[in-house]
Amino acid sequence: MGFLFQKKTSEGEAEDCGALVLEVQQGNSMARERLIRSYTPFILKTVSKVSGRYVRMGEDDEVSVGLMAFNEAMDCFDTTKNISFISFAETVIKRRLIDYFRKESAVNKRTIPMSSFQQEDDENNEGTYYYLESRQSVEEYQAQSTAADRKEEIVIFTKKLAEFGISFQELIQVSPKHEDARIRAMEAAAIIARDPDMTAHLLNKRELPLKQLEKAVDTSRKTLERQRKYIIAITLILIHDFEHLREYIAKAF
Repeated sequence: MGFLFQKKTSEGEAEDCGALVLEVQQGNSMARERLIRSYTPFILKTVSKVSGRYVRMGEDDEVSVGLMAFNEAMDCFDTTKNISFISFAETVIKRRLIDYFRKESAVNKRTIPMSSFQQEDDENNEGTYYYLESRQSVEEYQAQSTAADRKEEIVIFTKKLAEFGISFQELIQVSPKHEDARIRAMEAAAIIARDPDMTAHLLNKRELPLKQLEKAVDTSRKTLERQRKYIIAITLILIHDFEHLREYIAKAF
């Protein structure tokens, strides 16, 4: 797939990647910069694929790992073999990212040295092993990352609840027992979150905008007052950027 990322010269001819790599290894810093600049889209695409998410230059550490791996690939590539530099660089980037993910998630801090890289994947089934190893490492990293994000959300959410005199533990007790009542309470929260005036009333006065809400829902004022803490909690999740907590609400509807 390397040809998809070849940069055209002003004469319309594709740059000779192998020749440029050889120049890099001979100490040509201009050739190194030219290759990195030309193949930055390829590096970003590879990093995004392994990370399982969109990454940005200058914002994500994974991109820095990818750039260093590409730089490393230029120095280690054997220009005498009839193999694709881009395929080699892709392998180096993927494995360096796996090392990075393992270190970050504290699952397995063992690194894979460059000397262990093999290009004959089809002959020794390393390709299959690498795919399974890569997927497992990425899944472990993503699971650890998601757990950390969810924990952080709960901490912030608990502080938001405290501003309304509500504890996180209370929500279990005040949650409507019947599913239809719980859904109606969530619908009431959604109405508040969508209405700027009601949202402002809630945040500024630390109370439900009962007068406005009563006109917008098919629920008695008495029921709304009884479900006050639960409705406030759901509204806070909706109006703040609580991605993981929102998933629980979505599943309930």
